[in-house]
Formats: sequence, structure tokens, C-alpha cells
Amino acid sequence: MTDYPLSLAVEDFVPVLLTAGGAALLVPYLAHRAPRAAQRAATGTCLIFAGGLAKAGWKLTVALDGPDLRWLEKALFPCLGVGFALLAHAALTARANPGTPSTRTEEVASRPPPLWAFLAPAAVAGAAAAAVRGTWPLLLLTVAMSALTAVRLIILARADDDIPSAALLGTWLLGMFALGPLASRPDQSVTLQWIEQSCNTLTQAAFAWACARLARRHRRTDAHPKAPFAGSSRRTGTRTERKSTT
Repeated sequence: MTDYPLSLAVEDFVPVLLTAGGAALLVPYLAHRAPRAAQRAATGTCLIFAGGLAKAGWKLTVALDGPDLRWLEKALFPCLGVGFALLAHAALTARANPGTPSTRTEEVASRPPPLWAFLAPAAVAGAAAAAVRGTWPLLLLTVAMSALTAVRLIILARADDDIPSAALLGTWLLGMFALGPLASRPDQSVTLQWIEQSCNTLTQAAFAWACARLARRHRRTDAHPKAPFAGSSRRTGTRTERKSTT
């Protein structure tokens, strides 16, 4: 059993809270763009939080010389994989411009893949992990689904001309790719753990910041809705008045 300093174990809760907080902010943001995505986004957020909390709780238990509850540690990637699969599907369901009317062709083209197309890989990864008695299939699932979530959120942010949020999400994406190899190493020293957790904290802080920006922009849009045809109406009215005058 690996020994963890108490400070290391406590710090492990920070990225968990950042990730869960950011994902929670995405729920109303995605629900505004696709109401049917709200439940999947909320469920995915709960699973992501549960997985991170389980791993952090296991590490804290070990640091306090408690029992080695390996099932808590092993719950990380199953929860993250399925959680990000649901969040990715919710993000793909969301429309880039919810206030803009779309044609029938655009609606068909923008339809997301069915939910089973996201849950089936999760089931396959779980079966593969059980077969090889390792977590790497679930790790690959987590990286793939979080990358898909990041790319879709970047597209949504760019559609709103929110370049800073897109950049933050890009940072989160790069950080997730960097964290994968670090987290998958079986024997980790305390120094490597500190490096991994520091990178993880910065990565999840970028994610939480981006989600906060997206949510804040969404609230401002709701508070001050645009009137895209107001200008054209005024111009039309002016032309009508001129015609009636002449």
C-alpha cells in the first residue's frame, strides 16, 4: 500500500471540486440549448463527482492509516468514463445557436448520435477492463469522452465568439491528455503524485473557469435577449412612412 502525506490527500479534493463545479455550471447552459440534454448532463456530472470523490476519499483514508479500500480507488475511471460519455452526448445535443431558427435539413444534420452509441463503448471498456484486470480500457474511454466533450464545448464557445473560453477549454483538453499517462502508472512516488495533482488542479481550474464564463454569458443572454430583426423593422417602417408621405 502506497503511503500518502495528509497534505497530498487533502489537496486531491481540490480538482474534484473544480471539475464537479464546472460540470454543474454546464447543466443549465446545455439545458438552455437543448432541454432534453439537462438530465443526461446532470447524471454525468454526478458520476464525475462520485468517481473523483471516491478516489480522493480512498487516498485520504490511506493517509490517515485507515484500511486500504481499493474499491474506492477503482471506482474512479468507471464513473469518469460513463460520466463524460453522458456529458459528451449532452454537449452534442446542444445547438450552437439556440435562438436562431433552423431549416429541416439543418435540424436533421445537427442531430447527435443515439445515446446507445456512447454507452456501448463504456460497456465494452468495462468488459475489457474486467478481462485484462486493469484500468487502462476505462482510462482510454475517459480520455476519449472528455476530449469529445472539450471539442464540442470549444465549438459552442466559438459560435458565441467567446475565444477566451475556447482557449481555456483547449488548455483543459491538453491537460487531460497529459494526465492520462501520469495517472495510469501503477507505482507512483509521492513526488510524481504531487506533479500529477498540481497539473490536475491547474487543468480542472481551466475547465471550471471556462464553464463559469459560458454560464455567465448564458445568463447575460437570457437577461438581455437580442432583437435581431428590430433594425430591419425600423428601416421598413421608415420606408413605409416615406412612401405614404409622398
